[in-house]
Amino acid sequence: MKKTILIAMAALLAGSAAMAQETPAKFKLYGFIRNYAVADTRAVNAGTEDLYFYMPKAVEMKNGFDQNAGFNWRFVSLTTRLGLDVSGYKFGTMGVSGKVEADFYNLNGSVPVLRLRQAFMKLSWDNSPVALTLGQAWHPMAADMPHMNNLETGAPFNPFNRSPQVTADVKLNDHFTFTASLLYLNHYLPTGPADKSKDYYKYGLPELYAGITYKNGKVVAKAGVDLVNMRPYRTIADWRVMEDNAPAIEVKSLLSTVSPFVFFQYTNGLFQLRAKSILAQAGEHMNLLSGYGVHSFNADGTIEYTPMQDWASFVSFSYGKKFQVMGMLGYMKQLGTTKDLVDNAVWMNKSADVRIQQALRATPTMAWNIGKFTVSLEYNITAAEFGSGARNERGMFTGDKDWVLNHRFICMTKFNF
Repeated sequence: MKKTILIAMAALLAGSAAMAQETPAKFKLYGFIRNYAVADTRAVNAGTEDLYFYMPKAVEMKNGFDQNAGFNWRFVSLTTRLGLDVSGYKFGTMGVSGKVEADFYNLNGSVPVLRLRQAFMKLSWDNSPVALTLGQAWHPMAADMPHMNNLETGAPFNPFNRSPQVTADVKLNDHFTFTASLLYLNHYLPTGPADKSKDYYKYGLPELYAGITYKNGKVVAKAGVDLVNMRPYRTIADWRVMEDNAPAIEVKSLLSTVSPFVFFQYTNGLFQLRAKSILAQAGEHMNLLSGYGVHSFNADGTIEYTPMQDWASFVSFSYGKKFQVMGMLGYMKQLGTTKDLVDNAVWMNKSADVRIQQALRATPTMAWNIGKFTVSLEYNITAAEFGSGARNERGMFTGDKDWVLNHRFICMTKFNF
């Protein structure tokens, strides 16, 4: 009897599989060749041959001269990109699409190498409101970027992160979609006692994101929150000199952070307006200028951490098609830690001078789109305030503040294919 049932079930499954229709996938190769010519009026903190611009360097006086003042320039063809879109595959009621994308990037040294940017698949089902994204893709808080043609695309005024993830988009009705994600850090890492390391997350918990999206005609609005729980240390011996013969105690403490954000977009013909604001806690893994420190060392071997808060916002616009005018206004400010520091010290994102207090940026841009060829000119003016002296119990500097100004001029050429 059991044998008969098993045979019947196998036959039913085989019949169902045979009845399911399979539609082959379609492939589309894409990419672009891109060149940047960039000039600055002072030394800058930047990556990728100084193309990925964070902040101008603070004043550094020596023999009566500011060592960071002075014109500098570079001309490079980095971030030329190759990609493959896969679409149209279907097996029964399940549809699968995907993307593999790479570009040339200076990971080590001065010779560009091919690196993976994105590699993900999307799964959907007929008559189901749920769609899944599996793989490395844009962080949900970073996906909507300001209008510009520079490499940093708004950072550190806008979150910038691509991470391996499992993301579920659930369509609630014609206007609202709920999004939930589990993420693992890969390219963009937090800082800490051992400098930048993914081990802080490897021994912690997955990063969580939850948000809601509203779409109605010309308007798109989003709100969400990012939750991070990482473990900067593994044993007491890593952070404190123990007494002779004292045993090491496993540290079970987590640094827990909550970072909410809002986004708004309005489109009318050739005009588009975008705005985003994030209150980030320890947001250095999203290329924001933030950090964290220790609030208390507890007798039971646990550590209580406190994150630095960083408020980052932008407003941007774009108008036109063949001749395009666009620009961004960005503002970021350090707000201090949420609790008092035990030693007035913090681990900060070192992509910019750790004394950064606040900054403003404006990027008026003109672009000519001639078929698949684009040339753009951008003027990037950034004003940054740096602190001095010692940090107080909330991680803010107690000495005088100095503003510095950098003028960046960018010419970009790009051929899409």
